[in-house]
Amino acid sequence: MTGAPVHIPRTIGFALVLLIASFLCAQETVTPLVMPKGKVTATGTKAAGATAKPEEKKSLLPDIFDGWELKGLIKPFIKPADADPASAAALIEYGFTDGASATYTRDGLTLELRALRFADATGTYGAYSFYRPSGWPKEQVGTGAASDKKRILFWQGNVFVDARISEVDPTLAGSLRELAKGLPTVNGNKAIAPPVLANLPQKYLEPQTTHYALGAAGYGNGVLPSQLIGFERGAEVVSANYRLTTGLATLTLIDYPTPQMAIAQEAAIGNYLKAGDTASSPWTAALKDSIRASLEVRRSGPLVAVVSGNALPDDSHHLIETVHFDAALVNVPQPLDSEISKTAQLLTGIGVIVGVGALAALLLAFFLGGFRALWRIAHGKPASSVHDTEFIHIDLRAEPTSEIPAKRN
Repeated sequence: MTGAPVHIPRTIGFALVLLIASFLCAQETVTPLVMPKGKVTATGTKAAGATAKPEEKKSLLPDIFDGWELKGLIKPFIKPADADPASAAALIEYGFTDGASATYTRDGLTLELRALRFADATGTYGAYSFYRPSGWPKEQVGTGAASDKKRILFWQGNVFVDARISEVDPTLAGSLRELAKGLPTVNGNKAIAPPVLANLPQKYLEPQTTHYALGAAGYGNGVLPSQLIGFERGAEVVSANYRLTTGLATLTLIDYPTPQMAIAQEAAIGNYLKAGDTASSPWTAALKDSIRASLEVRRSGPLVAVVSGNALPDDSHHLIETVHFDAALVNVPQPLDSEISKTAQLLTGIGVIVGVGALAALLLAFFLGGFRALWRIAHGKPASSVHDTEFIHIDLRAEPTSEIPAKRN
C-alpha cells in the first residue's frame, strides 16, 4: 500500500476545533427544554398543561415618589362606583378594570391622587377627555395632560391619574412625571389611542377641546341626541372645537364599523337636522345655539361628520369638507412581543454567536500560526514544519533497499 502523508498544521486544527465548538454552543441556545406536564423548570416557569396562577396586577400607586410620602393607606377601587359613583356608567363604557386612591404629604403640602386603570389606551383617553374641562392649559406629563394650577389630569398607557394639591406648587408636574415612570405599561394594540382622532382636521383646532365617547353616558350633552348616534351598533364619537375666521364651530365625527352603517346614519341625521326643532324630535342645546344654515352632515367612508356652531355657512362648509377618511391612517402595529419579533431576535442571536466564534477562530489561527511562521523564518527555517527531518512519519513510497537473505539448507 502506497500513499502520500497528509499533514495538518496544529494551528489550523485548533481553529477548526474552536469553530465547531462555537457552532455547538449556538445549537445549545436554541434547543428547547422539554418538560413533562405539570413540571417546573429551573426558572420556576410551569410547562404547558400546568395550572398557572393568574398574573397579579402591579400596584397603581407607590408608597413614596419624589419625596411625597404616603399618608395612611392606599384605597383600592374594585367597582366603577367605588371610583366615581356619579360617573360609574361612563367608566363602564370606557372599560374600567380597577383603580386606587391615596394621600401624600411633602413639605407641608398635601397631594391627593386617584388612579383609574382601563382595558386599553382607547378607554383611558376617553376617560381623560371625559374628566378634562375644555380649554385647560396643556401640561407635560405622561402621554397627555392638562393643568388648572391646583389640579393636573394626565393619562399614560391604560392608566388615568387625577392629582389635586392643597396649594399651588410649581414642582408638581415634575413629581407627577416621576410618578408616571413607575406606572404599569401596556403593549401592542392595547397601547393604541383611538384611531378616529387621526381624522380630525388640525387647522384651526382649539387645543384641549377633543372629547371621545363610546357610549351615551360618556357622550353626555353632545351636539346630537345619543339615540341618534347608534352606540349600540359599535359607534365611536369624537368632537372638537374650531376657531374659524367667522366664529366658533364644533365638528363631530362618528366612526361606524362599516360604510353601509354610516350611509344609513347619515340619512337619519340629515333628516333630523332638516326637520328642525320640533316637539317630536327636539334639538339639543348645542343645535339650538347654532346658526341653522351652518348645520351640515357629510359622510366619508365609515365616518359621518356633523358641523355646528355660530360660524358662517361658508366657513362651516369648508371645515366639514376637509374631513377625509384614509384607511392608511389607521395603522395597528404588531404587539412588541409578537412571535415574529421573537423569532427574529433568536435568529439574530444565533448569527451573532456563530459569527463571533468564527472570527475568534480565524484570529487565533492568524496570530498563533503567523507568529510561529515568523519565528521560524527569523531563525533561518522554513515557515512550515511539514518538511522538517525530525518529523516522524512512515514513507510508503520508498522502494526496499535490500532483499531478505535466502534460507540456508
